[in-house]
Amino acid sequence: METVKRFEDLIVWQKSRKLAHKIYLLSEVLEIKRDYGLRQQVLNSSGSIPDNIAEGFERDGTKEYKQFLSISKGSAGELRSQLYRIFDRNILSEEEHQELHNVVIEISKMLSSMISILNKNIYAGRKYKSS
Repeated sequence: METVKRFEDLIVWQKSRKLAHKIYLLSEVLEIKRDYGLRQQVLNSSGSIPDNIAEGFERDGTKEYKQFLSISKGSAGELRSQLYRIFDRNILSEEEHQELHNVVIEISKMLSSMISILNKNIYAGRKYKSS
């Protein structure tokens, strides 16, 4: 795992931030605007991915970081499901759907890798370090 001092430097956070922006732009499409519930769900799940990466990073504890990465991964799965629903309603073309789906899968794999590395780490985190 890369050694970083700020969550903004994490590649997975950068990718998930860009994805959340793409989803926001998609949510401005008239057909999605009409379905307020789905629009809110897709905005919430896409925003949850980078937000939970950032929150977990800032908590300074390895167990908490893993928990928040897991929440991010769950939000990625939720977003994939919502993208299928949007595709099924003919709001996304097959090409647009596949492009977004691939990005979400890539982010999910990155999160899995980070969780796996943290599972092997015996370091509890900065907040547990003796002064």
